Amino acid sequence: MNVAIGTTKDRSLYEDALRVRRIVFIEEQNVPEEEEMDSFEHESFHLVLYDGETPVGAGRLRFIDEGVGKIERICVLPSYRGRGAGRMVMEAIEQLAKTKGAKTAKLNAQTHAEPFYKKLGYTTVSGVFMDAGIPHVTMVKSLE
Repeated sequence: MNVAIGTTKDRSLYEDALRVRRIVFIEEQNVPEEEEMDSFEHESFHLVLYDGETPVGAGRLRFIDEGVGKIERICVLPSYRGRGAGRMVMEAIEQLAKTKGAKTAKLNAQTHAEPFYKKLGYTTVSGVFMDAGIPHVTMVKSLE
């Protein structure tokens, strides 16, 4: 599997990211499309994990404060879960954040995924809150 990174200007990569996000978030988790595709799309870096030519995972990164990279929309197709694909997406997106000057990574994790992020070194810094009808917590990790 390999990772590609780009912006919304990289049309085919961005469309591949949206394809994975649509399957996972809109179809599987019933997130409304207008919440999934938001106003931050054009200011974000988009990452796609490919198995050959097939997009199987995605995520996006944007900068919210000096030195803080916000990791969002992390998803992996159901048939690729539990096989290291999520870890590959996260390692690549953290490396991108570091390269762009982030000292801290921040994300809002669905509560069922909190143990996954804890294994990657993230610490929970909030109580549970609802986003798109799904319980989440905010988590952070030092990238230094």
